Amino acid sequence: MNDENKIVNVGNIKNMIFSFRGLQVMIDRDLAELYSVGTKVLNQAVKRNVERFPDDFRFQLSDNEKFELVTNCDRFVKLKHSSVNPYVFTEQGVAMLSAVLRSEKAIKVSIQIIKAFVEMKKFISNNVAVFQRLENVEIKQIITDKKINEIFKALDNSSLKPKQGIFYNGQIFEAYKFVVELIKGAKKSIVLIDNYIDENVLTLFSKNQRTNTKIYTKNINKQLKLDLGKYNAQYKPIEIKKFNQAHDRFLIIDNKEIYHFGASLKDLGKKWFAFSKFDISAIEILGKLE
Repeated sequence: MNDENKIVNVGNIKNMIFSFRGLQVMIDRDLAELYSVGTKVLNQAVKRNVERFPDDFRFQLSDNEKFELVTNCDRFVKLKHSSVNPYVFTEQGVAMLSAVLRSEKAIKVSIQIIKAFVEMKKFISNNVAVFQRLENVEIKQIITDKKINEIFKALDNSSLKPKQGIFYNGQIFEAYKFVVELIKGAKKSIVLIDNYIDENVLTLFSKNQRTNTKIYTKNINKQLKLDLGKYNAQYKPIEIKKFNQAHDRFLIIDNKEIYHFGASLKDLGKKWFAFSKFDISAIEILGKLE
């Protein structure tokens, strides 16, 4: 066994790699433990050299991201009530850390960490097709590693959205996260056809403020008008139109991607529902709405 492996095991490091904002990252507390320094010491060293750590090297998790981390990883439970959200480092940020910490161990540990990042990328690249075909239940039957949530996060890539799948009752956060990622991925426009709209649906669209959004629904009651008025006063306005020709729910992204949902967006995860992506042209559907 060489000196590098005595310091840290690449296999263990791979279990410390998470995915946030489409980037593979490591949490400051894990890195501090690997480098045998305090978390505060590590972050202070970075702060003294902050010009070396742009946002694509290091960033601080939001409250929602911290909640996601704590929910899916028991060893971070102490962060739940912390007033300071953790920082995370990308592969490039880890490489820069070895220069900032200025120790022989930091260099060797950084080498092992970067090797783990590379192996994770190879794993993802070699298994993308497999993971795209398998549903969540099938994956859980095949992969028994208790770090399965971290593997899913490492596979999180907006260019590899699944074409179909099922969410089961109780998977409220997973269903919510899936739809939010679709909405966040829109660059120009979003069209929703859904007969049951409330403030929960409007909250979903607050996640993307760069697109033009239209909602077609069967009933526009006083409460919805009130909720919409308050939403439009704070966020980029959404246009809601009355439309009673649809039974199913459709989400159209950038006039080209069409997703069909077996449940209204306000009820995501409350009961079993399926979703699927259609290959037909969005122009055909959009033409029938006007």
